[in-house]
Amino acid sequence: MPHDTAIPDAPDAADLALIEAHIRDVPDFPHPGILFKDITPLLNEPGAFSVAVRALAAPFLGSGIDHVVGLEARGFIFGAPVAMALGAGFVPARKAGKLPSDTIDQAYDLEYGTATVEIHSDAITPGGRVLIVDDVLATGGTGRAAVDLVRKAGGTVVGFSVLMELSALRGREKMPDVEPRTLLSV
Repeated sequence: MPHDTAIPDAPDAADLALIEAHIRDVPDFPHPGILFKDITPLLNEPGAFSVAVRALAAPFLGSGIDHVVGLEARGFIFGAPVAMALGAGFVPARKAGKLPSDTIDQAYDLEYGTATVEIHSDAITPGGRVLIVDDVLATGGTGRAAVDLVRKAGGTVVGFSVLMELSALRGREKMPDVEPRTLLSV
């Protein structure tokens, strides 16, 4: 049975400003014309990182979360401490072929092809309450696949908590049945 640990109230404007101040813009990475949002300064500053984890977890305190699914790779960085804060188990959702035991998978579309995300087949308790965590919501393909994968595993998606949303890419439109909670929208 999960048990939430004490986390202060939801983030205020100062908390969100602190998080945003620790995300670096990198022009033309990984390709010309792309403005990459680099979270490594946030991860390197314990106070700001702690505020981000608290802010991702806070809306789900008292929700009886059994499992937190973190999406490869940066969703692992935020998902594991969110799981600890909520007293829940952590489930890594990985690219195909990366998990060592029996898996279930969900394919999703990319701009030029498809990809697959998987979890261990025994990772989610049937009927378990699941929070999905990731660093960025962009086109919504990975997020949609994660929602479908959790349901395929017999879990109930309680929420989707995201550090940053690239709103121009309209990813939340792929998840009309799950309201993503994002800390920052850029």
